[in-house]
Amino acid sequence: MSNPTTALWIGTYPKAEAAPGTGEGVWRVDVDADGRFTAGALAAPVASPSFLALDPSGRTLLAVTETEPGELAAFRVTDAGTLAPAGAVASGGSSPCHVVTAPGVAWVANYGDGVAAVVPLSDDGALGEPRTFPHAGTGPVTDRQEGPHAHFVHVWGDRVLVADLGTDELRTYPLDGTGPGDVAAVLPPGTGPRHLVELPDGTILLAGELDCRLHVLVPAGPGRLEHVGSVAITARTMADGAAGYPSHITVAGDLVHVGVRGPDVLSVLRVRAADDAGASAGQPVGRLTIENVDDVDLGAGAWPRHHAVLADGALVVVAAQNTDALVAVRVDRASGKGEITDRLELPVPACVLEA
Repeated sequence: MSNPTTALWIGTYPKAEAAPGTGEGVWRVDVDADGRFTAGALAAPVASPSFLALDPSGRTLLAVTETEPGELAAFRVTDAGTLAPAGAVASGGSSPCHVVTAPGVAWVANYGDGVAAVVPLSDDGALGEPRTFPHAGTGPVTDRQEGPHAHFVHVWGDRVLVADLGTDELRTYPLDGTGPGDVAAVLPPGTGPRHLVELPDGTILLAGELDCRLHVLVPAGPGRLEHVGSVAITARTMADGAAGYPSHITVAGDLVHVGVRGPDVLSVLRVRAADDAGASAGQPVGRLTIENVDDVDLGAGAWPRHHAVLADGALVVVAAQNTDALVAVRVDRASGKGEITDRLELPVPACVLEA
């Protein structure tokens, strides 16, 4: 009996020193349950598609084009698993780096100028004109927080949360984009909030790109979150001893995975309620304990930009941007330990999305 496979869409950056639109695009790759890849194929040429999202039906694939000005491109997923262009609109700002969908809308984070934007999304993949929400502010890390840098959007009930790396804030807006925004939480100065996940009880775990810490926020009333503490994501550092730069964060059960650029590891942390058996092994943060249980070495220079969790948390596929490879990591759910099972050469991968 053949080993079942999972199809993946892979977003990419241009090759080093190349301009956007000079050969990069969205790729399709298969990986089996044992963490073995089959050869990938370029599915759609598009300029710098650094982040991807499927609409709720799974029939429309959206890609941001991380350019100035930015665009949001749509593709219809055919029955044969290919991509057919379905149009593009302005992303509402410059250098868009993240997109997420919900029924009838797509939200885009524009990193370059710190603009969040909501784009109407039809069932047939047609895109409307964006409504924009410019951010303002700075932070203490002067070379990275000289202004706002919207980095990630999370669907939060009937609202969204937008992480702004430049202002150390989480901002919130109505999901349909019809109302004004507000500040949901302020992170410690110099956090550089990047990506986040939400636990079943509403707790938010957030990766600080600039301080390499995992931050914990808890609900504090309608549209509000309270920051209750943080822990170091990993003790691994770069060659000069500096902390790394966390990128993407995911959760599967009680295991949290964070890609950390510089040390080039996939950090695996176990997150438990403080009163759970075995929780004494972790560091207390609010009502949680958090323990780093493994740092999977992805190889020197890997620069893990993004990853996807498959097979109920047993497999993680990492986009190793600077070594031009996808890396498959099998994770033992009991111990949290991971091992690399395969690598696939692919030019400048930036995003991994289950098809």
